[in-house]
Amino acid sequence: AGHLELDIVSEAADGVHFVEVKARTAPVTSTLADQVNPIKQKRISAAALQYLHKNHIDAGEVYFDIVSVLFDGPQTKLRYFPQAWIPMYF
Repeated sequence: AGHLELDIVSEAADGVHFVEVKARTAPVTSTLADQVNPIKQKRISAAALQYLHKNHIDAGEVYFDIVSVLFDGPQTKLRYFPQAWIPMYF
């Protein structure tokens, strides 16, 4: 009924990647990937299931990745965390 909480959906040769993007300005107290806690993971996983069903996608493999973007003065630091979590009920 509401909007799906998905940042990036990418269909690739190895399956479908649901990518959560976390962006912050330095300094930060924890890694940005750590901010995707189990509650957030559940919401994203549920939205992914809904997305796959709604769009009639037979995904084969499904991956949940995280990209962190840290704005640190003139620098922007990107980190990619492939397969950041695996939902237990997927």
